[in-house]
Amino acid sequence: MWIDAIQNEAKRLKIKYQTADPYEICDALKIHLMLLPMGVSSDACKGFCLMKARCTTIVLNSEMPEEIRRIILAHELGHAVLHRGCKINAFHDYGMLDSTSKYEDEANIFAAEFLLTDEDLLNAADEGKSFYELACELCVPPELLDFKIRLLHRAGYQLNIPYVAKSKFLKRDLTKPLW
Repeated sequence: MWIDAIQNEAKRLKIKYQTADPYEICDALKIHLMLLPMGVSSDACKGFCLMKARCTTIVLNSEMPEEIRRIILAHELGHAVLHRGCKINAFHDYGMLDSTSKYEDEANIFAAEFLLTDEDLLNAADEGKSFYELACELCVPPELLDFKIRLLHRAGYQLNIPYVAKSKFLKRDLTKPLW
């Protein structure tokens, strides 16, 4: 799938449903949400998306903090709307925001575009904050910010934000504070 199409779908959903809340969009799209305890270890399942007979269910790990569940929900929503027609009926994430496949990259791009507006990032970047300060201010893990910065670079924006890509942020102990 083309990156532009993924970005457009994230924007289209937010405009159509007049919200940037992934819970509200799932409700509007009649996507069933379930919270189940799946552990807090670094290799615990973070969430998954099941699609069968025109019924989509997203399951989130109830033992994770809400701010992480929201990010994972946006990622799984990406699977639900972008990968409806593919032959895979289930997507599961043990390490969200990892680039393990084309489908995972697409869901990561969707989540970055869905949760972070260009304006919010550009305004925050103009204040001269470091990469990790920006992630903290925008309430997203560094990996998601990395995806969004790459999307802005692709669109021609010249951001001078030194950063390290692909950390193991979501591989750490989820019982510890996030930022």
